Amino acid sequence: MTLRSSTGLILGMVFFAATPGTQAADDPRRPAAIEARDVPVVPPALAATLAQYQSVRGAAFRGWAPDGTGILIATRFGNAAQLHRVLEPGGRREQITFFDEPVSGAFIPRATDGSILLLMDAGGNENDQVYLLDRRNFQTRLLTDGKSRNKLGAVRHDGSQIVITSNQRNGRDVDLYIADPREPASMKLLMPVEKQSWNAYDWSRDGKTLLISRYVSANESYPALLDVSTGQRTDVPLPTRDKAAAGPMIFSADGKSILLATDAGAEFRRLVRFDLASQKYEGVTDDIAWDVSDLAVDPEAGHVAITVNEDGASRLYLLPNGQGPRRELKLPLGILAGLEFSPDGRKLGFTLARPDAPADAYSLHLESGELTRWTFSEVGGLNPASFVAPSRIQFKSFDGRTIPAYYFQPRPVAGDNRSRKPVPVYISIHGGPESQYQPFFSPIIQFYVNELGIAVICPNVRGSAGYGKTYLQLDNAEKREDSVKDIGALLDWIGQQPELDAQRVAVAGGSYGGYMVLASLTNFGDRIKAGIDVVGIASFVTFLERTAAYRVDLRRAEYGDERDPQMKAVFERISPLNNAEKIRAALLVIHGRNDPRVPFFEAEQIAAKVRAGNSPVWTVFANNEGHGFSKKDNSDYQRAVEVLFLKQHLGLD
Repeated sequence: MTLRSSTGLILGMVFFAATPGTQAADDPRRPAAIEARDVPVVPPALAATLAQYQSVRGAAFRGWAPDGTGILIATRFGNAAQLHRVLEPGGRREQITFFDEPVSGAFIPRATDGSILLLMDAGGNENDQVYLLDRRNFQTRLLTDGKSRNKLGAVRHDGSQIVITSNQRNGRDVDLYIADPREPASMKLLMPVEKQSWNAYDWSRDGKTLLISRYVSANESYPALLDVSTGQRTDVPLPTRDKAAAGPMIFSADGKSILLATDAGAEFRRLVRFDLASQKYEGVTDDIAWDVSDLAVDPEAGHVAITVNEDGASRLYLLPNGQGPRRELKLPLGILAGLEFSPDGRKLGFTLARPDAPADAYSLHLESGELTRWTFSEVGGLNPASFVAPSRIQFKSFDGRTIPAYYFQPRPVAGDNRSRKPVPVYISIHGGPESQYQPFFSPIIQFYVNELGIAVICPNVRGSAGYGKTYLQLDNAEKREDSVKDIGALLDWIGQQPELDAQRVAVAGGSYGGYMVLASLTNFGDRIKAGIDVVGIASFVTFLERTAAYRVDLRRAEYGDERDPQMKAVFERISPLNNAEKIRAALLVIHGRNDPRVPFFEAEQIAAKVRAGNSPVWTVFANNEGHGFSKKDNSDYQRAVEVLFLKQHLGLD
């Protein structure tokens, strides 16, 4: 979906009679693609201090080479993350993609030539395209149409066919397509849909059947089997008929059953086994009161790897031969992603993100339990011993419900009396809203804690994932502002802590978290000094009217339908845009002009209206970014401006 025309932008702005901001002074550190208003020049000393934290990099496991010679990872050495080969643990990182945009990808299974499937958009517009990187012939071939939104789905186990989800037919509906990855013109429509969203999770070993799921919302999804030759779909019944969520899911190695995580008949997503012949379910993790978050199956031995999200951290379990008994594979505290068995079935590869170190690629030997670190990502020359890990806290909200959060505290400075004074607080609110703050390593949080002496609190307000389906639904539709009240309860908790300065509090968040920032400023304006809104929603009505067509129904399922007069009235009442006159705190608005999720219009209108009310507003807009800044030069400047903003408005100078 393209951005609205410049005429639309002008028409959208005339209603606000905005006082234009002042173009920021010429700053050699501001990238050419960024427009900034009312933003001071970044001082050289601040840039130098930030440079080390901004030089921290991580690495993500992207799969095993089919011939067993090393792994594929994604990491950044230039301005955007690229793919690299690593042939042995601790070995050199051989860069194999060299694009201006961030790229992700994976080896084609069983490929003998090292071919890789790539996924990449342009300028953050999220119209991803699928490519084949033919490393033998040194060619990169486009497999999709070059303009629609495409995602890579399930890949056949022999690598001969792939599923691509694409909205190329009408720009709205996301259909399922099938393609031969080595034939650019082979993409053909497999399953058209009408106002639905389907994902392809797995391919049966014989290549005849796809395991797919229709996604309605975070609370509701429906698995099915799709016959590849006929296109006939057969629904897979869930254990109960109640509305439930299902996923992840995968075929067993013998193809006789499906393993899937579902909260049907339960509070959490437990792992169950569905026998395709008997159509009966068997519980696998009924004794674990947390969500199953990821699955992998070894196609030869049938081993099943399971990760469980336990209060934000991952636990890893193995079902030998797919049956058990289940055993836990011990790992350091952290978050796992990208599980994949090695070609010989002896090891499990994954990304491990720890709270006190950048993410890196690891493997675990299944028999011995030996953990091997493949990459050793740099920390910018910083002392790793200085990094602060968070503690888990809880606070009571307005209705007596307990809200979980993670709390980073600055270390006292020996001999410094200032260390005994209450410190300012930075509240970081995650997006989603069906997401969850998890304690992974964040260089900017470490900077705030260690360099600025700010306490950082990351709450999982109601509506967050990971705490059961009841908790997940507590902010739906007309209950939207209840999650904002949780921030008010957190402000109360801060006021009760002698080490925290309740008079110097900032809130920050991206996407839905940006809405939460703006809503917090309108509801608790006298208790918050500053707010940082990154690609945030200012009005649910205008957001739903302008978000990309393929997303509208998915977002209505979560937020409510603005076409319903009663729901629209709720949106109008709680809209930060309609309550902008209540914002008295300083506001920093950051947005990419190519954002298809939360259109750039949201940033324009809230910045204009708050400026018109004479509250201080800084804006940072990027012409080559979308839903968040992914290029290093842009994100470095963004972080520097955020630090300047906090220093000025929390009285840290």
